[in-house]
Amino acid sequence: MREDNQMLVLTHLSQLLDLVTGIGGFIVPLILWLTQKDKVAGMDFHGKMIINFQISMFIYSLLCIPLIFLFGLGIIALVGIAIIMLILPVINAIKVSNGEIPNYPLTIEIIK
Repeated sequence: MREDNQMLVLTHLSQLLDLVTGIGGFIVPLILWLTQKDKVAGMDFHGKMIINFQISMFIYSLLCIPLIFLFGLGIIALVGIAIIMLILPVINAIKVSNGEIPNYPLTIEIIK
């Protein structure tokens, strides 16, 4: 296995494709993880972390839909989720480039 921090950074930043395509932020990291997990050191750990984060944010977004009818709380929560999904991939990509371990809070560990 080879050390490739640039590939790990790219995997974290590829989540931002959600802003452009809507679902590309899930598909591209999934493909990178599945194809590179045996070739790049740390890709399995980072890939699982990213996919779990994406699935968790999707679940939280679905839970916000009924809350929209409760005094608009769902809209506030959706804005918060959008901010989290914009900021955390960038912060964690910077951490990975510096050799630190990334952290995605509020993530449900679905894939272990």
